[in-house]
Amino acid sequence: MGRKKVIEVLNLTKKFGDFTAVDNVRFDVYEGEIFGFLGPNGAGKTTTINMLITLLKPTSGEAYVAGYNVVKEPYRVRRMIGVVFQDPTIDRYLTGYENMYIHGLIYGLPREKIRNRIDELLKFVDLYEFRDKPVKTYSGGMIRRLEIARSLLHIPKILFLDEPTLGLDPQTRAKIWEYIERLRYEHNVTIFMTTHYMDEAEKLCDRIAIIDHGRIIALDTPENLIKMVGDEVVYVRIDGQPIDIDKLRGINSYIKDVEIRSNQIIFSVSNSSKAIPTILEHLVGLGVDVQEVKYHKPDMGDVFLKLTGRDLRDDEGSWKDMVRTVLRRWR
Repeated sequence: MGRKKVIEVLNLTKKFGDFTAVDNVRFDVYEGEIFGFLGPNGAGKTTTINMLITLLKPTSGEAYVAGYNVVKEPYRVRRMIGVVFQDPTIDRYLTGYENMYIHGLIYGLPREKIRNRIDELLKFVDLYEFRDKPVKTYSGGMIRRLEIARSLLHIPKILFLDEPTLGLDPQTRAKIWEYIERLRYEHNVTIFMTTHYMDEAEKLCDRIAIIDHGRIIALDTPENLIKMVGDEVVYVRIDGQPIDIDKLRGINSYIKDVEIRSNQIIFSVSNSSKAIPTILEHLVGLGVDVQEVKYHKPDMGDVFLKLTGRDLRDDEGSWKDMVRTVLRRWR
């Protein structure tokens, strides 16, 4: 038997007037999977997610979340999902317990069940001893953990996480990673997450979809995506003078691919120690002013740069403005 689909996206399209934000997107997410959704700002990532969590209606196409149609059965979808937005939505003047309790009432949970679930989840995220303290006394990492706990109160099948560790210190980030992995293994929760941290996507995600200009341009495991780049990547920074890329191809058999990005030449190579001397000798022969050379094993950052022509951090920002607008509309 095949894996069970918990999210199914079929030719999903969203237009704002003449502008097509999401263009005929198709993908599936499977039960128990940690699915990464990456893309620069304006690529269609936010719009896609907002359609899946029923904050926006698609122009055409269909999407099913936990088996329910996001347009025809939005309330059933909302019962099946938890959402942690990038911007905190916790009331800072209430205690952690009070925030959790109100959330449970909104979802119509029995009061006794709410109390038991709150205790269980606050212990899960190591906040039980802080349950009666106002959230304004919490650190950023504690607030993030409380939001994750709150999103699980109604036992969702799918958890949407937008930038779950943005702005957190490395130790707290690692702790959040641990909770995310425990959710999947201990509770079989499917995770749909966005992140600007490439190491996070590479470490946590079973599969990653990259969206740009409204279209999915790649979808595979991190390992397979990284194989697209090559064994090693050599970056040569030059002074910005024009250079003919054809003169850089076929320098030697160790060079698999060449790209030019602004004042940087990017070589995908199979053996950097053999390739770099030849590359430098060739560039000097062409009269190119080489300012810096560096190389490393490829990672998801290299994949993103290769596929989109941009570094994800260059376009960083978040869904902040759009989510605020949509939430105001929703409320």
